[in-house]
Amino acid sequence: MLHASQGKAPYLVEMTASGHAFAADEPADHGGQGAGATPFELVVAGLAACTLITLRMYAERKGWSGFDVKAQLRHRVEDGRQLIDRHVQVRGAPDEAGLERLRDIVERTPVTLALKPAFAIETTLAAAQTA
Repeated sequence: MLHASQGKAPYLVEMTASGHAFAADEPADHGGQGAGATPFELVVAGLAACTLITLRMYAERKGWSGFDVKAQLRHRVEDGRQLIDRHVQVRGAPDEAGLERLRDIVERTPVTLALKPAFAIETTLAAAQTA
């Protein structure tokens, strides 16, 4: 369960979930103090967490060694539409077929499916470039 209460600053919200404390706030240009992630950043953070956890679980079930996944996500509004850009990079997928399977899975994570009715989610998933 998540518990939330208004903080001392005008738009600060202090929260705990499973014993972990975190905060949300608006940036200064919206009247807040920037003391926490914005509400939409928290939505996108939930999508990022679910994406990476789901892909890691799949890789573990497949026994892929050296699997690593990273993502960059951004929320934006365009022509009144809520959009999320999600760029996922994976290392350790065995071949192109494995990447294709991950591309399919990323579109069906639990949080992705919950958000799709309200957000257009544009996803790219590619193998990470080696240095």
